[in-house]
Amino acid sequence: MRNRTLTVALAALLAVAGLSQAGAHLPGEGVTLRPAVATWQDARPVEAIFSLIFEELGYQVQDAVSLQNPIFYQSVALGDVDYWNAGWFPLHNAQLPSGFFDTASIVGTIVEKGAVQGYLVTRTAAEEFGITTLEDFKRPEVKAAFDRTGDGRADLVACPAGWGCEEVIEHHLDVYDLRDHVNDLKADYTASFADALASYRGGENVLYYTWTPNFTVFQMVPGEDSVWIGVPEIIPTEGQEAVSEFMTVSGLEGAVSDPLEMGFAANDIQNVANNDFLEANPAAATILELVEIDLVDISEMTLRINDGEDSDAAVQAMAAEWIEENRGLVDEWIAAALAAH
Repeated sequence: MRNRTLTVALAALLAVAGLSQAGAHLPGEGVTLRPAVATWQDARPVEAIFSLIFEELGYQVQDAVSLQNPIFYQSVALGDVDYWNAGWFPLHNAQLPSGFFDTASIVGTIVEKGAVQGYLVTRTAAEEFGITTLEDFKRPEVKAAFDRTGDGRADLVACPAGWGCEEVIEHHLDVYDLRDHVNDLKADYTASFADALASYRGGENVLYYTWTPNFTVFQMVPGEDSVWIGVPEIIPTEGQEAVSEFMTVSGLEGAVSDPLEMGFAANDIQNVANNDFLEANPAAATILELVEIDLVDISEMTLRINDGEDSDAAVQAMAAEWIEENRGLVDEWIAAALAAH
């Protein structure tokens, strides 16, 4: 359990709200929150920021349990956990169990339409071979240039099993007839990307999936080290047919074309919470509704994690730094939560 004292700024807010009077209580006193956290790195500092804000409101916050997407959505619907801050929508729509919205809700938007995802290749290779879409990996010379394992196929740093992007990548390999041309590597993403990065720095070509916010955009900068490429045509999964219009993105830095048919819908990063939890904790529900975090800030914190600041204490420290750097906004969110109590 994490334990921290109230800040001076919060004390001032409590006075304004009238909660500093004798006998007054913080809305979270006596309440223990049970968060979950996603298995990708950029979810960790976001979860930590929310936990620290909740603690300023008096809540006790358990250490977040790390869950794969489908397990989380089942768990939050059943009330086994209270919330997480890692819903990617519309990507995760297909992973919601039947009747999900009877007992759980999507609450607030942490990052709006800033979570893009897609495929990138080494920039020099894209220029040399004229690579613009995945279709180009059917060409023998292109496959050979990206074959790092020697199986005759281009190696793709893909998504681990259980991630929402895994389903979309598997769909792409099928509908674009790429099984004989692309080898999707589904090991731990951080390790797979680190291997690809080492290969790139050693002069080899790499093909990889990534998303924002993420540390990869700092280590292989789109437009400098790599370029975003498209899909041959937009063919959404059955669960994403309604959002196919969001699979074409304009103004993307480092893309081979503008607009670019990415094959993945631009996502909102949102909170997901159990309905009983929200009803019983209006102050916490208000925080989930209001908090927004800049995409670049999340990416920079994720880079720090990848560069070695990966302990729980280090992640908590960078979350605390973010809160102090954005103290004015955080105080506004806390004031609104106090008013909702």
